[in-house]
Amino acid sequence: MADITPAPSSASIEEATLAGGCFWCLEAIFNQLQGVIEAESGYSNGQHPAPTYEAVCRGDTGHAEVVRVRFDPRVISFQDLLEVFFASHDPTTLNRQGNDVGTQYRSGLYTHNVQQADTARQFMVELERRQVFGAPLVTEVAPVRNYHPAEAYHQRYAAHNPHQGYCAYVVAPKVAHFRERFQDRLKPG
Repeated sequence: MADITPAPSSASIEEATLAGGCFWCLEAIFNQLQGVIEAESGYSNGQHPAPTYEAVCRGDTGHAEVVRVRFDPRVISFQDLLEVFFASHDPTTLNRQGNDVGTQYRSGLYTHNVQQADTARQFMVELERRQVFGAPLVTEVAPVRNYHPAEAYHQRYAAHNPHQGYCAYVVAPKVAHFRERFQDRLKPG
């Protein structure tokens, strides 16, 4: 029998804004999850009113590279997104993910409401209690502010540039690890 899940109405769609290193990695991961309508690369929680990739990379704007995830909570919960988020980057390294160093690569959860903030903090307390990472979490939890979508060429960058060095040697292994661990949550196809 065919799946007859109704299309989500705009009233049922929620957003989450996540920072976990290079946005190309997180966007490639979150766009493959059931219940995710779209993952968009962008910049958040900085001071500059009109950040550009070059200025963010220089550390001039205070923004983090983020992915804004639009999702249907009837299919995937915010807590499920947190599980994937924490499995997809190292939340114990301050302003760094692998060889990517700078405040733009910080680990952050930029919340859209009080419920998200409470859920994020409770989730992190549980990770710390269970000592999942063996080191303290440095993930920042703060209200989302000053969000800007990244330039068009960054959207679905890894999908459009699979042979580019960073995509082949950094993004692809992270995506493969994600796909193996979360097989049951992948979109069909």
